[in-house]
Amino acid sequence: MSSRARRIAISVAASLLTFPLASCGVLGASGGSDDASPTKGNDITVGLLLPEKENTRYEQFDYPFFKAKVGDLTRDEGNVKYANAEASAAKQAQQMQQMVDEEVDVIVLDAVDAHAIGDSVRKAKDAGIPVIAYDRLAEGPIEAYISFDNELVGEVQGRSLIEALGGDPSSSEKIVMMNGSSTDPNAKQFKAGALSELNGKLTIAQSFDTKDWKPENAEANMTEAIGKIGKKNIAGVYSANDGMAGGIIKALEDAGVTDLPPITGQDAELAAVQRIVLGEQYMSVYKSYPQEAENAAEMAVARVQGRDIQFEALARDKVDSPTHKGIPTQLVPVVALTKDNLEDTIIADGFYKVTDICTAKFEAACKEAGL
Repeated sequence: MSSRARRIAISVAASLLTFPLASCGVLGASGGSDDASPTKGNDITVGLLLPEKENTRYEQFDYPFFKAKVGDLTRDEGNVKYANAEASAAKQAQQMQQMVDEEVDVIVLDAVDAHAIGDSVRKAKDAGIPVIAYDRLAEGPIEAYISFDNELVGEVQGRSLIEALGGDPSSSEKIVMMNGSSTDPNAKQFKAGALSELNGKLTIAQSFDTKDWKPENAEANMTEAIGKIGKKNIAGVYSANDGMAGGIIKALEDAGVTDLPPITGQDAELAAVQRIVLGEQYMSVYKSYPQEAENAAEMAVARVQGRDIQFEALARDKVDSPTHKGIPTQLVPVVALTKDNLEDTIIADGFYKVTDICTAKFEAACKEAGL
């Protein structure tokens, strides 16, 4: 099966399934700390390096679920040493060096800058510390990689935008493309996936690579696009994530747009879910961060404890980085999130409660949406 066919197969399967937060990873690879003879015991230290706080997912989901899973797997004897780089590649390099100096057993890394962190990955490797790339594929001698199928994310976003425009829009209809940061390899994959759906079907009148993924930068880019295209001539907006979608909506509203065009997103942030309920944002991509975090914790503990069979089962795919080939990989499925499936996805999975979404401001819209 081709990689594209595999991604589409995953997308179809994912659209029919929800993922419980207690997911234990790949079938047959979720054993606890007693299912083999480990080379290390439960008293291990796992380093977790996350990239920024602008996106609420890292503090709200990734870190707490990762930490809890390490605790479960090590009978609460394992320790997670956590640091957030707050979007600074230099700060992340310092944090990683500190973890190397403190001789942690394994590092799980979500890189701010996938290229810049390569030297730090090599230093960790030289010190005998394996590095697992989390969410973004860093350069250097990465031991394994876990993320979502990023091209599929872009395909789902692009396909959703076309569906929002009637399923067979005129190729002359103009859209704005708001991509993520040029330093993020995931952004390139989202963009490639989206373009595979959008090219030839719509006119991409303006396209931006948004510095640091910041909503205020997306807002400025959108203001520029409105000035060049005209607010009445924008049929839709491809936004690579929810934070930027918020900035895009602000720019449109500041320009006097009252009937917003369909706008995509990613991450299922609470504010974005509420915008979807209101009809301000058409969709987001729901990615089970708890599942990704828990599976990453399993990979890290299995690697440190020498459970090779379990580790290999958790990373059955292979990907290439600019510096290394055939990196063992796990790709977690994604779901297109719209007003029609909120209850069957994020609410059923416990990602949010109805009371989280349907605060006073959104009560009427929630009732209309059947929440």
